[in-house]
Amino acid sequence: MAVELKTGDTVEFIGDSVTDGNRLDDRELGLGHGYVRVIADALRPLGVHVINRGTSANRTKDLLARWQPDCLDLRPDVLSIMIGINDTWRRYDEDDPTPTEVFAENYRQLLTAAIDKLEAQIVLIEPWLLPVSPDQEAWREDLDPKIDVVRSLATEFGLTLLPLNDILRHEAESAGSSELAWDGVHPTPQGHQAIARAWLNLTT
Repeated sequence: MAVELKTGDTVEFIGDSVTDGNRLDDRELGLGHGYVRVIADALRPLGVHVINRGTSANRTKDLLARWQPDCLDLRPDVLSIMIGINDTWRRYDEDDPTPTEVFAENYRQLLTAAIDKLEAQIVLIEPWLLPVSPDQEAWREDLDPKIDVVRSLATEFGLTLLPLNDILRHEAESAGSSELAWDGVHPTPQGHQAIARAWLNLTT
């Protein structure tokens, strides 16, 4: 499903550190230095305004806690959500898992509120992982069911899905995982460019 943009639209990106891109250090525009900035630069000549509300380390429960001020109150015309990798990661580095059913319920609450309160096109970006160490291969047991949740919710609610996990895995076959995400999770500049390109390919 394509994202239709027109002059004067506001596009909001929300999620975790991948979206954050150190946006608080970007005092001029608050867009950060990652894929959101690349997309904003591409859309600016079209008269499209971009907002970044990514926050490092966020999980779905953290988005729920700030959903009203950081999403609903901003009333974007297009809302792009990328969340989930930390719901997996915290299981492995802090023994603090987010069960798949909890992830699904949190995400459903986010979408239900957005659909009820906004008249926005909504893009769901799959959480993704490019393993760069043997221990990260084990994360797929936790992450893949969460990716399935995002895909299922996109179908159920009739939303645009960006299958980023598959897109980046395909690119990594030639580029190498660490060239796209230095630690398997956080994109390199090349990785941010790949994410931006994939997102812009959704637009008309």
